[in-house]
Amino acid sequence: MQSKDQTLDQVVESLSPLAVDWMDDKAAEAIAALTELPKKQAYGRADIEALLDEDFERGLLCCRLFLALSKDSMEAELTRILGKGGIGVKRYKSDRGAFVTALESLQLREAMATTINYEPVWSDILVERLRSGRGSAIQGQRRGRGLEDFAEAMVKEVFGDNYETRCTFNGADNKTAKCDVAVPDRNRPRIVIEVKGYGATGSKMTDIIGDLDAIIDAMRRDTYLLFVTDGMTWKNRLSDLKKIVDRQNQGKITRIYTTKMRDELLQDLKDLKTIIGL
Repeated sequence: MQSKDQTLDQVVESLSPLAVDWMDDKAAEAIAALTELPKKQAYGRADIEALLDEDFERGLLCCRLFLALSKDSMEAELTRILGKGGIGVKRYKSDRGAFVTALESLQLREAMATTINYEPVWSDILVERLRSGRGSAIQGQRRGRGLEDFAEAMVKEVFGDNYETRCTFNGADNKTAKCDVAVPDRNRPRIVIEVKGYGATGSKMTDIIGDLDAIIDAMRRDTYLLFVTDGMTWKNRLSDLKKIVDRQNQGKITRIYTTKMRDELLQDLKDLKTIIGL
C-alpha cells in the first residue's frame, strides 16, 4: 500500500449514512401477534393469558407496548408488585394468577381496550415519533434535574447561598472531580453532594459508580460525601446498588439518601453545619 496523507475534506466527502432497519424478527413477530388480536370493547384475564401462553417473551413485549413502558420500567413495576422471585416465564408458570393480577393492576386490560378501539389521525404518527424520540430524552432529563433541584433546595435551606452547584471541586493532592453540590465552594469543599436518578438521562450504572469513585479518589479525607439517588429501576440492579452501599459501609460515602429520606437529609445537613462550623 502506498503511503499517502489524507485530508479532513477527503474523509468528510466520503462519509455516507449508516442506514439500518429498526424492525428485527422479534419486532415483526410482536406486530404480527398484535394484529391477530380480536377487536372488542373489553378484554379480560383470558386475553392476557393468551398473549403470554403462546410465547411469553413476545407476549410480555406486547403488554409493554399497550402500557407504553420501557423494558426497565416494566421490570421495575412487576418487581414492585410481585416482589422477589423474578418476572420471567418461570415465575409466570409457577404463579400465573398473581402474574396476571399484577398486569391487571397496571391497567393492562383498559389499555388494550383503549388502544385497539382507538381511531387514529395522521398527527398521531408524528406525536408518537416525538414521544419515543425527543420525549423520552426530555423525561430522562427532567427526572435527573428534578432530583438535583430536590437536593439543592435542602442545601439552600441550611446553608443559604454558601454552596456551588454542578462544578469541579479541588481535592487532595491537586486532584479534581465533578460534583452536583459543593459546600461552601469548589475550592475547599467540606461537603460534596452527588445526585443521580437511576433511569435519568446520562445516568448509566457504570457512570454512577464511576463518578462516585472519582469523587472518593479526589476528595480530602475531611470532606463529607452525600449521595442522593432514587428510581424504581434500582430494584432491578440490586447488586450494583449494593456496591454503593458497600462504599458507604466502608466510610467512603457518608450517607445515601432518597427523596423519601428528605427529613433525614435536612437534619444531617443541619448537624454537619454545626460540625464543620459554617
